[in-house]
Amino acid sequence: MPKMPKPSTPDAVDLILAQWREQRPDLDTRSMGPLGRLGRCYQHLVQRMEATFAQFGLSRWEFDVLATLRRAGPPHCLAPTALFQSMMISSGTLTHRLKGLEARGWVSRQAHPDDARSLLVQLSPAGLALIDRAVEAHVQTQREVLSVLPQAQLAALDAALARLLSSLEPVADDSSAHSV
Repeated sequence: MPKMPKPSTPDAVDLILAQWREQRPDLDTRSMGPLGRLGRCYQHLVQRMEATFAQFGLSRWEFDVLATLRRAGPPHCLAPTALFQSMMISSGTLTHRLKGLEARGWVSRQAHPDDARSLLVQLSPAGLALIDRAVEAHVQTQREVLSVLPQAQLAALDAALARLLSSLEPVADDSSAHSV
């Protein structure tokens, strides 16, 4: 694979690396470049995503819950356990959050047909319509962010990040994957 040229203008990570080379030339800081850039890119991406979600009156976690239910397919219904595991939050936190989503009319809690002691969380028609509009805007935001990369570089980046991610976390089934 050809080496990607460095941007002509130094970025914040280049400046940090230069400082480390000056202060601690004995350190091998090669890993700091990609990891520092991933971290900084993540912060910028979060800001862009939150701005997109805000257009629909959604926070990031609200989008995540609604998107997880939407991805589950009809009837867009999951057990709370699947939701809180996908969001890496406690069941108590999820219960509080679901009350807010329910009050806004975006989800409802239904009796579990196989377990009378538990409930399922289901997208309401209003929640389904909202997440369908929001996810379209979210995908557009993602496309705009990545439009600076040619398709070949984007594919290479995706493959490299997939390899890195597979070394950091176990493979998750689709119901517990975070929204992207």
